Amino acid sequence: MSLSKRGLSLLGWLAGLALWFFCSATTSAQSCEASAELSEIAPGVFVRPGRHGMVFETPEIANVGFVIGERCVAVIDTGGSYAEGESLRCAMRNLTTLPVCFVINTHAHPDHILGNLAFKSAQTSFIGHSKLPRAMALRGDVYLARAASSDQGRLTPEHIVAPDRTVENTLELDLGNRTLRVEAHPSAHTDHDLSVVDIETGTLWLGDLVFMRHIPVLDGSLNGWLAVLAKLTAQPAQRVVPGHGPVRAAWPVAADDTVRYLTLLRDETRLWLANGGDLLGAQTQVGYREAPRWLLFDRHHKRNVTAAVNEIEWE
Repeated sequence: MSLSKRGLSLLGWLAGLALWFFCSATTSAQSCEASAELSEIAPGVFVRPGRHGMVFETPEIANVGFVIGERCVAVIDTGGSYAEGESLRCAMRNLTTLPVCFVINTHAHPDHILGNLAFKSAQTSFIGHSKLPRAMALRGDVYLARAASSDQGRLTPEHIVAPDRTVENTLELDLGNRTLRVEAHPSAHTDHDLSVVDIETGTLWLGDLVFMRHIPVLDGSLNGWLAVLAKLTAQPAQRVVPGHGPVRAAWPVAADDTVRYLTLLRDETRLWLANGGDLLGAQTQVGYREAPRWLLFDRHHKRNVTAAVNEIEWE
């Protein structure tokens, strides 16, 4: 029995539609073949480990990841490029089809936020410190320029995805029988740091409030950072995710190296200034006992000394 022209046309349309779905599925699968490698550090808590390197020079330098609830997923930091964010999203999709309801940025440094766009959707809320929008606005153009001069290629302003919900004190986020407590801190590593606790597993995400192996980077307040860490280390947690270093560590001993470095930096800077020393001298003398203990010491320490001098000379 022969088919009418209309029937053939319908079959052709259906075949085309099937081909479109097949190609779309194939493309989606291919785009997720290069998904990030993850470590499950507690039930439903996944971290993409960072590597040691410099922003805009080395990819994937921050620890980023997500927590899966019964209703949805919360992503905690998204990496230093759209490609990193997409890789993290693909790795997540290999584990769950639940929607991403929250993206939490612990602070504005580019290795933690430039993957945000990969998660942008109508059902996703972006969470940050109350001072994060201002920090993004002030730094965004610099980040885009730096990215353009690196291997990342040209980024556009849409890659700087600011929070639509901000935190001044604390905020609880429900993922479905799983609660994250988000806390905003006074000026420390930056002036807009957040920490996140997964209450179910006692996992504490600290962003760059704690560094391990990678030298701490001071972009806020030296005294404030030590005060925040004193408060945090008095709180119990089963494990911590530092911003840089191993994907999990025991708490509070994970903060020991950061506290030791910052304390020495503060004390030696105070002594140097009390003895009439100047900034240039401080940059070559203060804190160098710490050099053997840290990766990237030569890339960050002088800048830390400069920030310490600028703060402590006004005490």
